[in-house]
Amino acid sequence: QVQIVESGGGLAQPGGSLRLSCAASGFTFSAYAMRWYRQAPGKERELVAGISGAGDNTNYADSVQGRFTISRDNAKNTVYLQTNSLKPEDTAVYYCYARVIDGLLLKDYWGQGTQVTVSS
Repeated sequence: QVQIVESGGGLAQPGGSLRLSCAASGFTFSAYAMRWYRQAPGKERELVAGISGAGDNTNYADSVQGRFTISRDNAKNTVYLQTNSLKPEDTAVYYCYARVIDGLLLKDYWGQGTQVTVSS
């Protein structure tokens, strides 16, 4: 079955960095785009970044453009989110997401999330 597990969150100071990882299994990883979302307390979940299956196309939310970098290692079935120049408003639970064909259906899969807190 499909499993998605995030790691790498924690406490960072403003201006600091964290590298988030998302390990996936149960599907042909390289065939699917992957996305990072985040959800801050009291706010809706928002798309942060996405990457194509081959890793040759990426997209970012305006709020993180130039500060965050999404990448993937298909040999390790892992997608990463390098977060630099962190701001307090980046504080949120970060989720990894994939939409995967399961039989004849497209299904949405989420990880459990990893908490990122930016504070001095």
